[in-house]
Amino acid sequence: MNWIPRFTNWQMGALAASIVVPSLLILYFLKLRRREQVVPSTLLWRKAIQDLQVNAPFQKLRRNLLLLLQMLLLLLLVLALSRPVANYYQGAGKMTAILIDRSASMSARDSQGGRTRLQEAKRRAHELVDSMKRGSTAMVIAFDDSAETVQPFTTDTAAIRRAIDSVEATDRRSSLKMAYQLADAQLMFIPEQNRTNIDPPDIHVYSDGRVKDDDELTVQGKVTFEKIGTENAGNVGIVALNAKRNYERPTEVQVFARLANFGAEPVETFVHLTVDGEKVDLADSKSRGLYLLPERWNDEQRTKWEQENGRGHSPSVDIPMELTTSAVIRVEHTNKDKDVLAADDVAQVVVPPPKTLSVLLVTDGGNYFLEKLVMESLTLKNPASLTPEAYEGKAKGGDFNYDVVIFDRYTPETLPPAGNFVYFKALPKGLKVKAPVSDAGAFELIEDVGVLDWKRDHPILRHLAMQKLYVAEAIKLEGAAEHSEVLLDGLKCPLIVLHREGKSVHLIVAFDLLMSNWPLKVSFPIFMHNALQFLAVGSAMDVRQSLEPGATPRIPRSNALEGIKQATLTGPKGFGSRTLPVPPGGDFALPPLTHVGLYSLDPPIAQHEKMAVNLLDNNESNILPSDHAPGGLGEVREADQGRSRMELWWWVVACAALPLLMIEWWVYTRRVHL
Repeated sequence: MNWIPRFTNWQMGALAASIVVPSLLILYFLKLRRREQVVPSTLLWRKAIQDLQVNAPFQKLRRNLLLLLQMLLLLLLVLALSRPVANYYQGAGKMTAILIDRSASMSARDSQGGRTRLQEAKRRAHELVDSMKRGSTAMVIAFDDSAETVQPFTTDTAAIRRAIDSVEATDRRSSLKMAYQLADAQLMFIPEQNRTNIDPPDIHVYSDGRVKDDDELTVQGKVTFEKIGTENAGNVGIVALNAKRNYERPTEVQVFARLANFGAEPVETFVHLTVDGEKVDLADSKSRGLYLLPERWNDEQRTKWEQENGRGHSPSVDIPMELTTSAVIRVEHTNKDKDVLAADDVAQVVVPPPKTLSVLLVTDGGNYFLEKLVMESLTLKNPASLTPEAYEGKAKGGDFNYDVVIFDRYTPETLPPAGNFVYFKALPKGLKVKAPVSDAGAFELIEDVGVLDWKRDHPILRHLAMQKLYVAEAIKLEGAAEHSEVLLDGLKCPLIVLHREGKSVHLIVAFDLLMSNWPLKVSFPIFMHNALQFLAVGSAMDVRQSLEPGATPRIPRSNALEGIKQATLTGPKGFGSRTLPVPPGGDFALPPLTHVGLYSLDPPIAQHEKMAVNLLDNNESNILPSDHAPGGLGEVREADQGRSRMELWWWVVACAALPLLMIEWWVYTRRVHL
């Protein structure tokens, strides 16, 4: 049994001691007031003279047993007046299961001395082990959303302490059900004859109580919830992060993040956004500054604060950006003052590289520049070239699996129901983009067309100088239709139009390359690269969303795994780097990604080159410890607080003061009768 004594009325006890102790000493110094009497001789009065000497002021006290006993009696009464109490709790029993929470919230640094909650849990678990009696057994289980038996039942206290010290923090969520099941299962290994006629085991749960399966818990044993954490600690966390591409503009990525304040006071913070380590300027973003009210406040408190401060609650940001390549987008809030949990300060999302396109060039030959560029210079994956006749037969037969089809001076009769198409001096029938046609079916052409203007901020024409482009003749496009965008506008008609219709994207170049000076300019190959990159992004709209801590990704068997015998998985601090064997057959399963951050594989494996793991969990970011035992099982004990309180003053009076008073009375009466 562990005792934590303290005094609840020590001020009154100190005041009483300062009065009664000096008073007792003064009584022994006082002179006796005697009546003067004339006597013929002092021979028979020597004893009286000695008494007079004793009453002389400032004379050294003689050893006096009564004074000592009375002084002790007064001190004991003063001690009783101070109302000593002892908060006590029962130590480890004959069988004890120690369950230690290692989830994300246990990394909060709000314990005394800046320790984490996990470190505080270990300290208190060591105190419990110190109270184990000879022959007692204990076991150690570490849990988050999984559970692990670190040390089975043993009487070896040194092994139990080592097991407690070996528990390491993770960023996973917290679940207690599996830990209770492990504790129950361990009891089944004890022989039946040793489990009969004994008390149920003691189960000490060291946690802040932020478990997600609170209503699913059952366990056989006497549970004590060792509450870890303080109620006034602050924490601002990112609880949601999403990124998606704009279907109208595939190169535009919309980043959405939501933050929450789990502290006790309102907090102002700002959001930093980086792309591959480079900071994105959010100066024009109205939502970069956030005012976060405590999540624990009710509607009345929020309304009152908003009225008094003249500002509203703004917990989210929505940021658009242009992104045509692969990248890692990182969102971080800046106000770390009194923020005790770091795992939710940052969140990341991986934007995968554009899809590798299969490109088909439909031409009857004669365009050296375009054929050379598509078939060789752009380093495309298996580009193909077909004549118009071969294309029509392939398209009508349904055997068509190209991502982009480039038509060079050929108007197709058949188009797949979905896809990406580029036209040079061609325009298919049925589109909402129109051009006048002669009676013979030929397009009406406009001669000597110069450049009027172009969209310099569009991903296809970005950083291109188009002012010196000259076109001898071009199809007379009749402006932009619905869902169309004029990228390059000529003096007499549009020259390049981007049009979306149904499930297809059409990039229309209204002129023949050979009837212009464009193939001889640097801007032409850059234009083709940008255009295919743009269409590649449009064909792979998904942004790779983040994983939750503890996820175990499985990489399906594919050509990407062929020839790879092992791969190195590198993660954030706390995970490190691990070399993993790649099985010769079947899927490649990665180990649990236990910490938030960015993970990468070497050699890179398609779709798994980089993986972002984020906490994004309201329950774990809410560091307010639970005020009740998880599942309502057991009783709660906070740090340095016992289950019961014992008043000790009457023990002082009954066991010390009264016996001492009887001794003092006996000594006094013996002196009187001597």
